[in-house]
Amino acid sequence: FVRLTVGNLALKIPVASKPARSVVHPSLSPCFCKIKLKNFPLQTAVVPYFSPENQFPDNQQQTLAAIFHLSKADIDKLAQKSIFSAKPCLKIAVYTGRRGSTCGVNSGCLLGKVSVPLDLAGTESKACVFHNGWISVGKETKKDSSARFHLNVKAEPDPRFVFQFDGEPECSPQVFQIRGNIRQPVFTCKFSFRNTGDRNQGSRSLRSEPSSSRRWLSSFGSERERLGKERKGWSITVHDLSGSPVAAASMVTPFVASPGSGRVSRSNPGSWLILRPGGGTWKPWGRLEAWRERGSSDGLGYRFELIPDMSAAAIVLAESTLSSSKGGKFVIDLGGRSGSNGRVTPRSATSPACSPRSSGDFRYGLWPFAVHQGFVMSAGVEGEGKCSKPRVEVSVQHVNCTEDAAAYVALAAAVDLSIDACRLFSQRLRKELCNHHQELRG
Repeated sequence: FVRLTVGNLALKIPVASKPARSVVHPSLSPCFCKIKLKNFPLQTAVVPYFSPENQFPDNQQQTLAAIFHLSKADIDKLAQKSIFSAKPCLKIAVYTGRRGSTCGVNSGCLLGKVSVPLDLAGTESKACVFHNGWISVGKETKKDSSARFHLNVKAEPDPRFVFQFDGEPECSPQVFQIRGNIRQPVFTCKFSFRNTGDRNQGSRSLRSEPSSSRRWLSSFGSERERLGKERKGWSITVHDLSGSPVAAASMVTPFVASPGSGRVSRSNPGSWLILRPGGGTWKPWGRLEAWRERGSSDGLGYRFELIPDMSAAAIVLAESTLSSSKGGKFVIDLGGRSGSNGRVTPRSATSPACSPRSSGDFRYGLWPFAVHQGFVMSAGVEGEGKCSKPRVEVSVQHVNCTEDAAAYVALAAAVDLSIDACRLFSQRLRKELCNHHQELRG
């Protein structure tokens, strides 16, 4: 895997001796650009304005505007020659004026286009800078009269572990590690139901679970376990090949239909705890909340937060929406993310490589404020009614032991199961997801 980044954007525009009324001055109105790489969605970013006499600082920390995650297959596709270009190119269109449209007409005025050739061979093992500095953009009537656009384009290795469920999580599948054409079993999953009155059932405990841990887990779900339409008690435990439990996802807050709607609402989401073994018991590592969005999107809304310890506030690492019908990707990327406005906004620097071994790491504030940044994990899931075998990718720098990888596998299972947990209550669930007293779905 390779991570291609575009950053450190800036724009200089010469001041005209007779400014025209129709020209939008960039210091008064923001500029923006559209960044396009073949076979990838278009990304949009704001471009800061620099006065002509100022220089871009050489030691400027990288400010990300766009990120492209490239797999081996993506690189191979980009490397294919066409009649239009011998090498793949990153294309950037620079606009002055505000983004958006008025009465169907784009508000921005195209200033010019920039094309940066990319030679991605070898970038899986070595970083490469394709451009760093100023470049002319737009029309040039005489020397030094054109606008100048600053950007940094670079590619760097982004190695990942790839895991694939061999079946739907509720069917207790095996999980394989994928290495090219090699599939090697590494985990097994066990789906079960945790009864309301027995939170120490074997599927979600180690050989022994102290009463204090049971009381702490009970506090998350007890206040909302009530009569009515609800889906509760689901649990999935991840075991290594020796049969030892190495991670778990437990539904601790039921998924309850909001009054009069038959759906799980954002104001009253269901939740999972992602658990890791430690000291002969389960210790909380993260919490996933999920709900059903209203409106035309009708998607699955989610929020994942890290639980540093029982006293510190949780840290939100991911919050977005998946299509309930088509599925999609659950992603944690802390180097930057594209918001609803198309702009990449940085998230907290993170290094789960520091975190999963013991909760003691959190006490010293090493995570998530360590030096490492970037992609953490992704999980691809299918939509309602489709056979979903989640594919999980985890950054190598975030895995120090088996339990690290297993925690992300358990999280991926919880995301996939949330698609069903958030189905409209007018629809029946498949039999594997129903306890003896619960509804059945054909």
